[in-house]
Amino acid sequence: MIKVNNLTKRFKDLLAVDDLTFRVSKGEVLGFLGPNGAGKSTTMKILTGFLAADHGCVSIGGHDLGEDPVQVKRLIGYLPEGAPLYGDMTPRSFLEFIADIRGLTGKLRKDRLESVIEDVALGQVLQKKNETLSKGFKRRVGLAQAMLHDPEVLILDEPTDGLDPNQKHEVRELIRKMSSNKVVVLSTHILEEVEAVCSRAIIISNGKLISDGTPQELEGMSQYQNAITLTLEVGDVGAIEEALQSLSGVAKVEHLTSNKPVTRFRVFPVNGQTISTEVATVLSEHRALVSQLQIERGRLDEVFRMLTTS
Repeated sequence: MIKVNNLTKRFKDLLAVDDLTFRVSKGEVLGFLGPNGAGKSTTMKILTGFLAADHGCVSIGGHDLGEDPVQVKRLIGYLPEGAPLYGDMTPRSFLEFIADIRGLTGKLRKDRLESVIEDVALGQVLQKKNETLSKGFKRRVGLAQAMLHDPEVLILDEPTDGLDPNQKHEVRELIRKMSSNKVVVLSTHILEEVEAVCSRAIIISNGKLISDGTPQELEGMSQYQNAITLTLEVGDVGAIEEALQSLSGVAKVEHLTSNKPVTRFRVFPVNGQTISTEVATVLSEHRALVSQLQIERGRLDEVFRMLTTS
């Protein structure tokens, strides 16, 4: 549905997007990740026709952005960075204005307005000036305008920024519900959002694509993937630690705390492999009394730091 080939954008001495290539298919929710200044918003502006690329091409729904920009924009709903609105309009008048721009008429216009107002829960602020709204409600109005014409592609720049935890949950549920028959590309700094709604994640740094995979594949790159944290109440701590370290599937053993008679270890596997059976055998052989044993998941924040810092 989205094809991006060798996309490059420079602002004077700053190379904001550096030879970026990726594909997105219908039904995917693509998380677009990267540190501040990585090129995420610039890429989204290029995909939506807001900025022109210096090099490369973009195709959306089979239409080349350079050759048929109006048709591409018909297919896209876009929530820009900061969710800009006309401050002297109300949410109602603003959405009606967007409906007119999108060419919605008659019953379809009425139904779509009612639908998005309900979906993003704008009923209580419809007649207030946009400039008086909270950051969260401004974001919701911006999301409503992006969804209004029921586009095949949604490109959302920080869609939950400024929302409280309940509102974030509602927006994530809405994205999940819409994603079955759309393409959703969203940028976010919230890594739990990637786990919650994204089927795939791209990480860019300094304008270059450095990772592309499912959230589970990214987690698998973490040293914590399938690590085991255990609390011992009784046992020969030194002998147990030495036996664990000698296992072929163990990369290292980290001694967390020791407050006799309680001791905590974290056992890190080699390349995220499963080591629970081997660890259990060691504990059994040393007659350790284990009060707690937890198999860890990979940590996206650790992977993100590893990939985006030197």
